[in-house]
Amino acid sequence: MSDYTPDQSAQNADNSKTDTTHFGYKTVSTTEKEKHVADVFHSVAAKYDMMNDLMSMGIHRLWKRFAIEMSGVRKGHTVLDIAGGTGDLTMKFADIVGSDGQVVLADINDSMLKVGRDRLLDKGYGSNIEYVQANAEELPFPDNYFDCVSIAFGLRNVTDKDKALGSMCRVLKPGGRLLVLEFSKPSNDLLAKAYDVYSFTALPLMGRLVAGDSGSYEYLAESIRMHPDQETLKGMLENAGFVRAKYHNMTGGIVALHSGVKP
Repeated sequence: MSDYTPDQSAQNADNSKTDTTHFGYKTVSTTEKEKHVADVFHSVAAKYDMMNDLMSMGIHRLWKRFAIEMSGVRKGHTVLDIAGGTGDLTMKFADIVGSDGQVVLADINDSMLKVGRDRLLDKGYGSNIEYVQANAEELPFPDNYFDCVSIAFGLRNVTDKDKALGSMCRVLKPGGRLLVLEFSKPSNDLLAKAYDVYSFTALPLMGRLVAGDSGSYEYLAESIRMHPDQETLKGMLENAGFVRAKYHNMTGGIVALHSGVKP
């Protein structure tokens, strides 16, 4: 694991919290959401890669490849991959930055982090990757440290998205880039209706048959619908301090890649 010591306040929720938020379509306290999201990813960690391939029919690899191409990461750079899970983006970033660079795979969920670490070690990755259990809202890194920060399919699970985006801006170097790859709102009404049918019928069924857990995939479908749309998220990046905020729709807006630069 890494020499970084995550801020314990980020990992130990304040029991006095009374604020509410959404967990899928349910309204829960912020403390409850953190626990429920953790339970979801503890449950799906072992089958996460297989389910990603099944759910997206392999297209998630193209979405992630586009994110890498848009990152501007070069040899020697320092990169933070938040909610890095099983390490798809971390692996590609590590190849680019080389031995002179550094990639930090960070995830709040220790089950996902262990799966990612084991996968990357099995593939021979080592010296230029560190693994940190961390909350995106309270990133345990110095100011102005990273050349690039990415978060792929993780922002919708964060309790306080504005706080997390501010934390990401803080740890970026001036001129550094944030990439947010996330499910979004289809731009076509017919596609949106078909996507709803697929999400709320096929995803839970695949979850039950493959991962033995339909409930977690029902939550994932609901969390996508509760996530801010493209323009709203672009505005949130700007409010967090990013400039040149923009987004690229993929697969008809089912997924969008947002980016912003720290001034």
